[in-house]
Amino acid sequence: MAEKNTLESIRKWVVEHKLRTVGCLWLSGIAGSIAYNWSQPNMKTSVKIIHARLHAQALTLVALAGAAVVEYYDHNSGDKAERVAKFLQQPHKKPN
Repeated sequence: MAEKNTLESIRKWVVEHKLRTVGCLWLSGIAGSIAYNWSQPNMKTSVKIIHARLHAQALTLVALAGAAVVEYYDHNSGDKAERVAKFLQQPHKKPN
């Protein structure tokens, strides 16, 4: 039961912060790729950096595709419409 609540809370956070999730995946992908490439002794430094960038770029494309799937699911399930309606019903402060 606790595992379901954890997964649901993670899903809600990802839905609310899609671009932040993609950015974090990119950063962790490039860091992991650099760490892996630095363990390869027979590669030039420039090649290691290029490989790290390519790996992070591929991971970012996968993350963006995942965000698109989440957005599509949200759009079809009606959850997004409910969140937008709730946001629009809140009173907004007027700037001074």
